[in-house]
Amino acid sequence: MDRVSSFDEPLKKLLGGATAKVMAEHLDLHTVGDLLHHYPRRYEERGQLTALSDLPLEEHVTVVAQVADARIMVFNNGRGKRLEVTLTDGSGRLQLVFFGHGVHKPHKELLPGRRAMFAGKVSVFNRRTQLAHPTYQLLDAADTDEATEAVDAFAGRLLPIYPACKQLDSWRIAKAVDAVLPSAQDAVDPLPPALREGRGFAKLPEALLKIHRPQTRADIEDARARLKWDEAFVLQVALARRRYADTQSPAVARRPVPDGLLDAFDAKLPFTLTEGQEKVSGEIFADLATDHPMHRLLQGEVGSGKTLVALRAMLGVVDAGGQAAMLAPTEVLAQQHHRSVTEMMGELAEGGLLGGSELGTKVVLLTGSMGVPARRQALLDLVTGEAGIVIGTHALIEDKVRFHDLGLVVVDEQHRFGVEQRDALRSKGRQPPHLLVMTATPIPRTVAMTVFGDLETSVLDQLPAGRSPIASHVVPAKDKPHFLSRAWERVREEVENGHQAYVVCPRIGDDADEAPGKNAKNAKDGKGTKDPAPEDDGGKRPPLAVLEIADELRKGALSGLRTEVLHGRMPPDDKDDVMRRFSAGQADVLVATTVIEVGVNVPNATAMVIMDADRFGVSQLHQLRGRVGRGSAPGLCLLVSEAHEASPARARLAAVAATLDGFELSRIDLEQRREGDVLGQAQSGVRSSLRVLSVIDDEEVIAAAREEAVRIVAADPGLEHLPELRTALDALLDKEREEYLDKG
Repeated sequence: MDRVSSFDEPLKKLLGGATAKVMAEHLDLHTVGDLLHHYPRRYEERGQLTALSDLPLEEHVTVVAQVADARIMVFNNGRGKRLEVTLTDGSGRLQLVFFGHGVHKPHKELLPGRRAMFAGKVSVFNRRTQLAHPTYQLLDAADTDEATEAVDAFAGRLLPIYPACKQLDSWRIAKAVDAVLPSAQDAVDPLPPALREGRGFAKLPEALLKIHRPQTRADIEDARARLKWDEAFVLQVALARRRYADTQSPAVARRPVPDGLLDAFDAKLPFTLTEGQEKVSGEIFADLATDHPMHRLLQGEVGSGKTLVALRAMLGVVDAGGQAAMLAPTEVLAQQHHRSVTEMMGELAEGGLLGGSELGTKVVLLTGSMGVPARRQALLDLVTGEAGIVIGTHALIEDKVRFHDLGLVVVDEQHRFGVEQRDALRSKGRQPPHLLVMTATPIPRTVAMTVFGDLETSVLDQLPAGRSPIASHVVPAKDKPHFLSRAWERVREEVENGHQAYVVCPRIGDDADEAPGKNAKNAKDGKGTKDPAPEDDGGKRPPLAVLEIADELRKGALSGLRTEVLHGRMPPDDKDDVMRRFSAGQADVLVATTVIEVGVNVPNATAMVIMDADRFGVSQLHQLRGRVGRGSAPGLCLLVSEAHEASPARARLAAVAATLDGFELSRIDLEQRREGDVLGQAQSGVRSSLRVLSVIDDEEVIAAAREEAVRIVAADPGLEHLPELRTALDALLDKEREEYLDKG
């Protein structure tokens, strides 16, 4: 068998159909290579008890522990039985529960003093952590052949605990690994020998043996160090090749002309740019002046002025004879951007119109809900070049949309778009247009080097002068209902002082599909939160809804105030009317979904109450909070929650209330949500390519791997002299991932 095919061997040939089917369906493991790269989550030592105090709720876990006591409980007048077993590690306890016919075997085997591995889903009942009907394997009794095998296999050795599932326990995965472990000798080593030897790494087959069957803790550290490097290095080579390919693609250089549209715009600004805006603008204009496409990520704090920086870039491209398109994820945001851009530009946005500046250009809006005459005119303005700037939604990428000379694509809140959508817009240029990706979600440096590793990064971390501080507080509605009453009093006080307020809810409330526990994950239309808390699924009531809360407030706590509603399923014209009235001060309170999360700018809005705040992610709360305090008056954000004081949800809210530093919150958010598919960025639909590398903790590894990758790709772009590295890239870059990188 050759080296590659042994790793490509289907598991069903070695493990049998039933086990292979479970691995494929529940763990996404299909081949020998997949299983060998399914590393243990942690290790136990015989004689060492597992800590039970920090088990994550609602997760499938494997623990090694000792039975403290076991007793049969009778209920239903003797017709029902349950076995309650208490495990201990000397400092904490965990309860196991078995019912009905499942009582007999564990009652005989799980006697006080015995140790075993237990696997099950962690839940809470009567305030006690428990595993209901866990599977288990005895480790210190020879009552069964299987137990004897377990003792023999792990006596005096480290016990690997694998990521498992309900259908397949850790110890069964360990047996499967034993069956394929000889194939580790056939592993294709992606690290060039000089790099591996220079850094003192073990060869890949040795690292795989050590990670699965370590003799010592030092073996584990050696293996993890080597395997982290593999993941970081292969990924960075893929991204370095993408950046190199970009430098080889032709593009039209776009240089602003002196005394043109950009200079006229700058002259009419009523304020000076911040130092950060000047610096980032310089980086962007330097990229635009080159003859290969710009690929730049602009990230910045809420309210740091990203839209202004992007607008100046668009005006510079128009000066140079090209057109610029801004893609926004929602109609509300597209309309808001169009309104703010035309207001900032004034007569410069009325090119060709009576009263417009002779230096000006047309700024058009294009959305799916526009009437036929307005849409036809917008399309005509784009194809003739009359419109230098277009702002729109997904409607921009339709086949009917043609440009005269598309020079710059600006993608706002890029995480809302799929790869195909961005690529479709970029393909509308005569040559590849320059690309500026914007996000208001601050991203730690290590994540930027991985998720956005093919983009150059600019950071805006300065707030413009005049922005006011925002005070944030958690409102424990269940524990202290009078706090919620006080929250509504504060909203009234803000309105009485001439200001306005937002009330945000997780769902709309007009759809039967929005049932309890079905908190929608798609925030694009305001249906729900995009990163709900893990503890939501077991909620006793559905998330609070805009329509219901608005009705309650009108009749009760905020009666007499002008209260409007806004959500993603309203007709576009109605949404725009509501935002216009709110922006003009004709409404006091706006009760909305997350449709207001980004881009909405009403300087007079000073207060925000977020209902069921624990149902939103950290970054999303930070984005929502950024809608207030945008003027000269200080902002107030109240995070209302019924979560228990000691719960992870409340800890998350406390973190948001404690800091306005978006980069710190993004790190907390990443730690709590865990690392998804960094390369595919959750858009490729396949499981994570990162198994031991942490984009949070391994900054030095990622930075060093990036340097090595750049050096190697510069010397050998096609990797002609590194066939093993090419093979590793082929394994990493399946069809979907390849498209992801190609389309950027």
